[in-house]
Amino acid sequence: MSHTTALHGSAKEDILKSLYDQFTIDDQCLFKITKTFLSEISDGLSSYGRPMAMIPTFVKGVPDGSETGTFLALDLGGTNLRVCEVTLLGDKTFSLRQQKYKVSEALKTGEVTTLFDYLADSVDAFLTDSPSQDHDSHISRADQDSSCVPLALTFSFPVEQSALDSGVLLTWTKGFSAKNAVGKDIVKLLQDAFDRKHIHVKCVALVNDTVGALLSRAYTSGGCILGAIFGTGTNGAYVEEVSKITKLGQNPTVAAGGEMIVNTEWGAFNNSRSALPTTPYDNKLDRESINPRFQAFEKFISGMYLGEIARNVILSLIDASPKPLLFGGRSSALLNKQWGLDTAVLSEVEDAWEGLGRFSSPEQGSPEAQKEERLRRIQGVLVHRLELSPPDISLVDADIVRQVCNLIASRAARMSGTAVAAILVHTGRARLWDHGEQSSAGLKDEGKRIGVGVDGSLVEFYPQFQTKLRASLRALVGPEVESRVDLGMAKDGSGVGAALCALIAHKQNQANHTNGTYTYDSKDITITPPTEVDYISSLSW
Repeated sequence: MSHTTALHGSAKEDILKSLYDQFTIDDQCLFKITKTFLSEISDGLSSYGRPMAMIPTFVKGVPDGSETGTFLALDLGGTNLRVCEVTLLGDKTFSLRQQKYKVSEALKTGEVTTLFDYLADSVDAFLTDSPSQDHDSHISRADQDSSCVPLALTFSFPVEQSALDSGVLLTWTKGFSAKNAVGKDIVKLLQDAFDRKHIHVKCVALVNDTVGALLSRAYTSGGCILGAIFGTGTNGAYVEEVSKITKLGQNPTVAAGGEMIVNTEWGAFNNSRSALPTTPYDNKLDRESINPRFQAFEKFISGMYLGEIARNVILSLIDASPKPLLFGGRSSALLNKQWGLDTAVLSEVEDAWEGLGRFSSPEQGSPEAQKEERLRRIQGVLVHRLELSPPDISLVDADIVRQVCNLIASRAARMSGTAVAAILVHTGRARLWDHGEQSSAGLKDEGKRIGVGVDGSLVEFYPQFQTKLRASLRALVGPEVESRVDLGMAKDGSGVGAALCALIAHKQNQANHTNGTYTYDSKDITITPPTEVDYISSLSW
């Protein structure tokens, strides 16, 4: 039987011990990160231009699942854009009709008008190819231009909003760099595209995907105070008291009081890296990225970057001197290419070790035999996904790669817990726990469920990610508060959340037309069937 122990000699022991020390975050480090988070939250609420922007969204109130209506949503956030028709059924459920359209690299990096023309054409194609019979329940002609279909735009990039239907792009992320976009009003760019092409659609709301996750989870669960994305990127949005958003100054919204959803843009937390546990592998990734010294927190915890961190570590072990510590010193074209190692491979390695997904099967034999079988499964993943030659991957190699993947993902999950903890503490729902006797007396929502909506591939699919996030949260706020945190998946936040935002925009527009003050009340929100809205297409296919 092959020997499976990963540690052969002091060199490997020292290297792996060094990696363990660099990537393992103790509770003291978690507290330091969380306290820095709290400081940057306060800074972002009090002034503009902070890296963690704390953007007021002008979305006031949270749904409870009783809302009804049918709305369009346009979702731009990555490789695809999506046009959705969402019907809210009023019983915490919804129906969805959608179509995806590919966003090419040329569109991502070309002129912004070309990108938004493509967005408008895609909406037009959706309406033209399969017009719904349900749009007669959108919004009555008395409330909107009779020829316009209302639409909410989910725009998953940092935007400084000045109204529900107005926001200026701060910077591109996620590989986008379209020219002449930064500093421009995103809603105006889209509306201008609709108008240029004579497409009768009105963009009534601008929504961040994280805000959408919060609204969607609130709708399907009956309440939510935080929406968080842990996927390709990361971000959080939460319900804040308007009085605490002091940078709003004399904005009329302040006089109305109440609550507003704030988009934290926490991917840019601690860009100075004063609190983040940086390793040489993180520095290399940041230096070679398209946005060095920006989006620091995101580069530690999100799916876009974890694979690249692992690739840097693996290459350092292949290139170790005087003797290579992985694969006999052999690499592959895929490993040698920047971004060549996808985070999905890390997840697959951990699935293979845990016996999850396609690797699920009853374990037989002695513990040593079971371990060998697990490592052989990892060997298979590395051969297939890293394009390495089978003879170059020993069981020892498989074990080392498994440990590297686990260290990097565990660090990400534990750091993710600090973001959730900071919001709970900031909103008065938790205190940082000193490991003494815990009491919830005096806390907001004392003894009640705390709704947190999450979305993203890491939190949904990566093995043990959510479990480790919760363990981090428990260490920070204590077991009593952590046990009341209802961490649930947000169902299609970018579609359903946008529809809910369009609905809120409708109510706020009603209030503006009547010179009234809008206060969110779910009992008020029912869209009654009016006359049918016609779809006018400017495309010929």
